Order: sequence, then C-alpha cells, then structure tokens
Amino acid sequence: MGKPTGFIEFNREMPGKKPVAERLQHYNEFVEKYSEEKLNQQSARCMNCGVPFCHNGCPLGNVIPEFNDAVYRKDWKEAYDILSSTNNFPEFTGRICPAPCESACVLGINQPPVAIEEIEKHIIEIAFEKGFVAAKKPNLRSGKKVAVIGSGPAGLAAAAQLNYAGHSVTVFERDDAPGGLLRYGIPDFKLEKWVIDRRIRVMEEEGVVFKCLANVGVNVSINDVLREFNAIVLTGGSTTPRNLFIPGRELKGVHFAMDFLKQNNKRVAGKDVLANAAIESNILDEEVTATGKNVVVIGGGDTGSDCVGTSNRHGAKSVTQFELLPKPPAERNEFMPWPSFPMVLKTTTSHEEGADRHWAVATKEFIGDEAGNLKALKIVTLEWKIVDGRPASFVEVPGSEKEIPCELALLAMGFVHPQHVGFINDLGIGLDERGNVKATETDFRTNISKVFAAGDMRRGQSLVVWAISEGRECARKVDEFLNNGASILETKTSSLQFQLV
Repeated sequence: MGKPTGFIEFNREMPGKKPVAERLQHYNEFVEKYSEEKLNQQSARCMNCGVPFCHNGCPLGNVIPEFNDAVYRKDWKEAYDILSSTNNFPEFTGRICPAPCESACVLGINQPPVAIEEIEKHIIEIAFEKGFVAAKKPNLRSGKKVAVIGSGPAGLAAAAQLNYAGHSVTVFERDDAPGGLLRYGIPDFKLEKWVIDRRIRVMEEEGVVFKCLANVGVNVSINDVLREFNAIVLTGGSTTPRNLFIPGRELKGVHFAMDFLKQNNKRVAGKDVLANAAIESNILDEEVTATGKNVVVIGGGDTGSDCVGTSNRHGAKSVTQFELLPKPPAERNEFMPWPSFPMVLKTTTSHEEGADRHWAVATKEFIGDEAGNLKALKIVTLEWKIVDGRPASFVEVPGSEKEIPCELALLAMGFVHPQHVGFINDLGIGLDERGNVKATETDFRTNISKVFAAGDMRRGQSLVVWAISEGRECARKVDEFLNNGASILETKTSSLQFQLV
C-alpha cells in the first residue's frame, strides 16, 4: 500500500453532516465531502493485510485494497477503473449500502475499520467530475433481444451487463421513471434522484431502452414480450409487504411504510402522488402525510428509519419507533465473531434527528374514533428468551399493556415475496417455499426456459449491493444461454483475479 503505517497514524474519521435543524428543512443529501487531505488519510488506513477479508464481505467482490491504494496515490482514473470493474453503480452503494465489507475489514478486529463506503462514493463522484464515466457502446450487436422487467438495482445491473455483451436490452418499468426501490423507496435525503437520472442517461447513450408506465401483465402483454424477446429477466423486487393482522387494521391512518415513502418521493419530485395508480399498482387512493400527527413506525429496520426521517421533515407532532425484537448489543459479542456481519445497535442519521425508540414491543390493536380514524395503539412489552445469543421466544410481560396516542401508523416490517398477481401467475412461474420466484443461483433460470430471475424477486428482501451482484451474475447466465454456453462477462470470482495480475 502507499503508506504501510497509515493505519497506525490515522484514526477513522467520517465526513461532517449538516446540522439537524438545517437538514430537517429540506430533502437534500446532507453528508459533506472529505477534504483532499482527509480522503488521502482515510485511504492510507488500508493496511495491506495478508488476506483482505473485505473482498469476502462485499457481495460484489470489490477489489478494495487496490482502489484504496490508487486513491492514496491520487490516481483517480485507476481507482475508478478498479471500482467499476466489479460495481456498475458505486454512486448507489456508496450512499445506501450497510457496508458488509467494513464489517469484514481486518483492521476492524481491534480498531475502527477503513471507511470503505465513503471512499467508494468519493471515487465515483470524482470520476464523474473528471469525465471518466462515459457511455461504453458495444462494438458489435448480437442480434439477440432481452427484456428486463423491473428497473431496480438488479434490473439496471442486468441490463447494463447484457448491453455490454452486445445484446439489445429493453427495460420495462411500471412506475413513471426508472430506478425501482432507489427512486420510490429510498428518501431523497439519502439518495437524491439526480444521481439515478445521471446514470440512466449514460445507460441510454449506451443503447439500453427504458419503457416506463409499462406494467407487464397489466398494460403490457406478457405473451407479446415472450414472442418479441429471446430472453426475459425478472427483476421486479420483493414488493408484497408483511401485514399486521390485528383488530383495527382497516382504520384510516394505518398504512404500509413503502406507500408512505413512495408518495413522499413523488411529492419531492413535484409529481402528482395519485397519478398513474392503476398502472403502477399503487393501492392508495389518498395522500398520506405525517404533519401534526403522533406517528408510530412499527418495524426497526432501514425502512422504518426512513419513515422516521420523512415524518420529522413533515413536521410530525411526535415520532415513535417500535421493534418486536430485543435491543441489540452496542458491540460485537461472542456470538458475532469477526468477520461476520454483526447484528449490533444501529443509530441512523434519521434517529439522530429525533425519535422515541422502543424494543421488545408488540402492537395488539389499532384503536379508532367514531369516524373510523386511527387515534391510538394498544401495545404490550415482551420478555425474550435468548438462546446462543439469538432471540428464541417471548412472552408478554403481565401488566405492561397500555394505550398510546397515534394518528398515523406505518407498517415497516419488511416484505414477504414478489407480487404474484400478474405475469408470475399468468405464466405459471414456479415459486419456492417462501413465495419467491424459484431459480437457483447457479443458472438463475426459472421453470420457463428463456425466463430468468434475479435480485429480491429471486432471493427475497435483501440489500441493494446484493441486488446489483445478482443482476450481474444473472446477466452472465443469460449471455451464456444466448451464446450456447459462452460469455464474455466476468463473474464475481473472476473479478478478484484483478489483484493477482
């Protein structure tokens, strides 16, 4: 590495953030950039360890020590070339990835790990500034046509890779703009939408065709798609939310978190939040806001955190977040050994902005007024039995049941499987025991010969970085299918050979 003693000389430092009072007034990103000196120091902390476990921690197999070294030497073109060899969209992962690579960082055994995610974001933003990111059009076209259904991170990655291989790719998106979860799930204060639009423009210049407000199985015939294309890649995500079937679920004011977040992203973009509902399969027929309300977010994950940040920006009267599981430890313990991804307490920037957080709480009933509006929740405290460091079972604590005021309850309890109604049912596509599209990660092929699946639609709810990885790996298998077993696309494992050349 450029500075072998860097990990001794420099501590981990994260970029500054705009003050809470300021950032609550808008929906823009608020994390500042490193100075050139700080970026140099943070990259210098990468310590040239004998076995870089960060590779294993990253679902994409990013070649991390090498791009850190290039950053230290200020060779931005080399840093970008290394990073983009494995990751199609570092501008997304550099903003919203939970960084499993950092959990596997060798330095993290006894010191704070290298700030890999922030360095990655800086590499790609500098690459755009310097003009290194340019459309790469294939020299030859194969004459084969591929349809990608869904334009989330898995679909975008599959489309980009298949286009590089020379196939003609059309992406079908049921919403009014590409991006899937990136556009209508992640709030703008974490990922501004110009970041997505910038990448879409590059892909369009490369030859990828995007068809929006094109909901296959609704206003686009799946049979027409089957006839027109030589292969189809299903990347529609895991979009059926987990529900909470308790008394009062039908009350006005109880909504799924993603409906709330999608509406707000549309609102921030200056769009009609109720437009195109029939095409987009948007079940809401009313605007939902948190302004002046006691908001309760049920679910302690990232989606719940996004609801917290959004509700505070709406001007909620109060924001409370419940998690069914017990409060996780602040640090690794014997049941979370390095380099595994640790299930430790996570305090997000949205939590910093204000939220009353509670763990080991179950919601028993939604309570309404005479007009059918939500006015309160009935909750109970849980006592968990822990076995081998994991919550195993619980009982309700006697006498802990109580009511709390609530006019807006947001269900952020994750997703169970992709939407079955539509082309999945129409085609008779096989499903696994969890309701996901059945396709192995060895070939990504469904029970229909030329139909493949990748991302959350195949593996279930997961991370953006896993979706990109799945899209890339699936694209290789589609390329092999179209070329009688041959492919020019790299796999995740072959990308790791970069460091050995």
